[in-house]
Amino acid sequence: MANSSEFDPQLFVSHKFPESTYTYTERDAVIYALGVGACGKDAVDADELKYVYHENGQQFIQVLPTFSALFSIRMSSTGGLHLPGLEYDPRLLLHGQQYIEIYKPLPCSASVRTEACIAGLHDKGKAAIIEIETKCFHSESGELLFMNRMTAFLRGAGGFSKSSQPFSYSNYPTNQASAAKIPKGQPFAVFEDCTQPSQALLYRLSGDYNPLHSDPEIAKVAGFSRPILHGLCTLGFAVRAIIKCICRGDPNMVKSISGRFLLHVYPGETLITEMWIEGLRVIYQVKVKERNRTVLSGYVDLHRLASSL
Repeated sequence: MANSSEFDPQLFVSHKFPESTYTYTERDAVIYALGVGACGKDAVDADELKYVYHENGQQFIQVLPTFSALFSIRMSSTGGLHLPGLEYDPRLLLHGQQYIEIYKPLPCSASVRTEACIAGLHDKGKAAIIEIETKCFHSESGELLFMNRMTAFLRGAGGFSKSSQPFSYSNYPTNQASAAKIPKGQPFAVFEDCTQPSQALLYRLSGDYNPLHSDPEIAKVAGFSRPILHGLCTLGFAVRAIIKCICRGDPNMVKSISGRFLLHVYPGETLITEMWIEGLRVIYQVKVKERNRTVLSGYVDLHRLASSL
């Protein structure tokens, strides 16, 4: 439990993280695309070759919108977050949700600047929920490119409220955090994709070096039979399926992305993404075929629908 006599939640939510700058290249965008399965089934996939190769003489590769998730506030190599004043065991941190808004198509290479703040803090008694919002700007033009909001569940870090009413703070509309209600009817589209046994080892090259995804001993301590796939990698697979099936291969149709992580995925398992269209929103859920378990659900809002639908 958090030390309620020392931890001030009001002071904590006003904390501003230091600004950070990152420079990424086309190579980074390609490694990311391969890490979330692009061209994994077909090396010359007509919808996906553009993410990894200058197809038909195109000047730049295209960048998957989930590449923006790499610029959320970075976790440490142990999987923890630096949260001033809030004591918790990083081994008990769970990545619960990810929300992304895309304002401009992502350039294939750029220098970017990030600003991060506390977007939410909720005392759940035995646990705390923290939400961190990161805005990413193009360093040269100053344009806002995208925003990430990461939700983490910190087991053992609750109990810090100063009154009988549990502390709860959010700086954004509640409808952005609502869980997607999966329709009862048949999905509009279903896409099946196989992760590779080495998928987590490839995805970690994009910057998430948490040993839970690579070290078998640490995975066993955490309760898994072997290293698990990164949740954001599963999200990348899901959004790539939506772009392929609903957006007809156009990544710039994606306006915003919401994903709730429900269960782990083991590298090598088969992912089945089911999709329903409601207006300009695609509601989706991802299941692991081998275990018949839902591992991820959420929605993707689009700027428009493909004319061929």
